[in-house]
Amino acid sequence: MKTVFQLNQSIASILFVLLSAVTYSQTETQTTNIEIKVTGINSKKVYLIGIFGDQFFRADSSNVDDQGIIRFSKNKPFDPGFYYVHDNNSMSLQVLIDQDQHFKLSTQMSDLIGAMKVDGSLDNELLYSNLKFENSIQPQFKVIEEQMKLEQENSPKYLTLKSKQDSLIAARKTHLESFVKNYPTAFFTKFKTAGQNPNLRNPLNADGSLNKDLQLFYYKNDMWSNVDFSDVRLLRTPIVSNKLKKYLLDYTVQTADSVIAASDYLIKKVLNHKDYYQFFCNWIALNYDPEKSKIMDPQAVRVHLTKNYFTHERAFWFKDKPYEIDRLQQRAAEMEASLVGLKGPNVTANDPNGQPKSIYDMKAPYIIVYMYNPTCEHCMEETPKLVRFYNEWKTKGVDIYAIAIDTDDAEWKAYIKQTGMTWTNVFDPTNKSIYKKYYVDVTPELYVLGPDRKIIAKNMKTHQMEEVINLDIEKRKSK
Repeated sequence: MKTVFQLNQSIASILFVLLSAVTYSQTETQTTNIEIKVTGINSKKVYLIGIFGDQFFRADSSNVDDQGIIRFSKNKPFDPGFYYVHDNNSMSLQVLIDQDQHFKLSTQMSDLIGAMKVDGSLDNELLYSNLKFENSIQPQFKVIEEQMKLEQENSPKYLTLKSKQDSLIAARKTHLESFVKNYPTAFFTKFKTAGQNPNLRNPLNADGSLNKDLQLFYYKNDMWSNVDFSDVRLLRTPIVSNKLKKYLLDYTVQTADSVIAASDYLIKKVLNHKDYYQFFCNWIALNYDPEKSKIMDPQAVRVHLTKNYFTHERAFWFKDKPYEIDRLQQRAAEMEASLVGLKGPNVTANDPNGQPKSIYDMKAPYIIVYMYNPTCEHCMEETPKLVRFYNEWKTKGVDIYAIAIDTDDAEWKAYIKQTGMTWTNVFDPTNKSIYKKYYVDVTPELYVLGPDRKIIAKNMKTHQMEEVINLDIEKRKSK
């Protein structure tokens, strides 16, 4: 794999911002004094593990004294959020830390949740009240679910079990509603409320049947209805990143258009909440990195994000490095001419005989634009496959325009002869013939142009060619 048109710094590293940049308002006089006693603990040292988004970090560490007491004491408070107290064995205690960081926890190694006692922290009292409740009903859920699997759906026994399951769900809902009613401003309540799944709507088609596509659309968008975007503490819990993964990776069709639409919906909800705006923009950009993403056209996602959100007006975290925004905008400009659905740019470059050859001079209905480097390991693997495909399909309306990149004349010509590439081969030592036309971040890169010379596919492997072309043929027949 060979990277071309590299900047001095990769896009991923440009977009990756220090997670510690998001902070919660604290006063200089605040201190931390958290004491945790774990009777029966064998470890001599434990770690306080924090979360930001989907990243875990070590916030502090402490020795364990002979009485099993752990102390986290410091003059500078921890950022409010969700933490784990973890040793190198089997202990993992959940802790909520807010502005008041003077409290005590006491429990036993044999029953970390059930034996927990809290002194001086309402949030942790509520947290462990909830954990104890969940521990009491989870075994009942499990037994009922296993029994339901053995019964025919809608049979009397099944319906009885379903009624018991519904009662447990109602009890859980009542339990959670009690926190909202009695402690509406508590950090735990915000945390727990934000983590709830939305109610499932049941939109109907005109014939009365369930519209499953619309149901998924509502469910996906409703996921964010309980998240208070004015509360930056939630970014330091698992809630936001877990929802983001489900929203974009599980419930969004992995095509560029769908990802862009889902991203716009979410980002526009947080335009006035800078910490969430920064986090969402960077998370989406990194997870759809064109060099790593498996979707058809990740460049379309990158171009859209860059032009709309990574701007001088909006990307405030680059205010001291405006040139980074300029670099991102430059890269987007290189990508935007070769997105799926656009007309493939024409390229003219010289063949091995020094004669200029153009894509638009080719007559086959389908043109594969193949960009490669003779010393690229993945190109060496892909080229023979493409040669076999060409030999089978050249009489079925397919031709290939192959552009050698970052090589020299002798190496290029030797590679053509060695691999048996009998299609149109060109080489431009300056790469100017493809600059801002066909974007290639790593070789090999394959684009497919249809009869109207629009780009119908890219970021592909040879084994996908037949399916892509046949699908396009059928689509054109049906019009």
